[in-house]
Amino acid sequence: MSRIRAKNEELIIRAASRVFAEYGYAATKTATIAELAELPKPNIYYYFGSKENLYRAVLESVVKPLLAASDPFIEYQDPVVALTAYIKSKLMISRYYPYASKVFANEIMHGAPHLPQDIVEQLAEQTRTLSAKLNDWIAKDLMAPISAHHLLFAIWATTQTYADFNWQITMVLGKEELDDQDFDHAAELITRMVIGGCAVKSLPTAS
Repeated sequence: MSRIRAKNEELIIRAASRVFAEYGYAATKTATIAELAELPKPNIYYYFGSKENLYRAVLESVVKPLLAASDPFIEYQDPVVALTAYIKSKLMISRYYPYASKVFANEIMHGAPHLPQDIVEQLAEQTRTLSAKLNDWIAKDLMAPISAHHLLFAIWATTQTYADFNWQITMVLGKEELDDQDFDHAAELITRMVIGGCAVKSLPTAS
């Protein structure tokens, strides 16, 4: 892929993420996306072929980091380390993919009518993997006997809210946009609630 093509596709996906987030799939016009991306409207169809393909590209742009967010569960055996890294990864998606995150959340809230089946299957498999790891830690007495699924729901909700309710959060904090310190504070608090509330323990060190 040429650098020009890659740059233009990135511009279009970024603009499309914002427009889809603000107007939804049905009300979004490709002309609005082209105007925001500062590119000719025919470029939208040249690079993506259709609005549906572009919408999928927006979903994929956030699905990739969503799937990668679970890497700590594979990389680390220590539940404290893994959960801390997982929560941070989920928050960084809200930080760096705010509009695409809103598009994804809106798609889910409407019953995922446009979410491709292959993406649904990848996300379902990820959830099974995460739940199995949590249940394994519970069986090893490294966590309290809680519902793995509901713990994941709670983490998703608290981290996703920084994208979905960004306006409300910035309004309450009295600032135009959230910065690194805000996300660090959020990560620290959410992690403390999860680790403390679920009595998560580190792996015992070898004596």
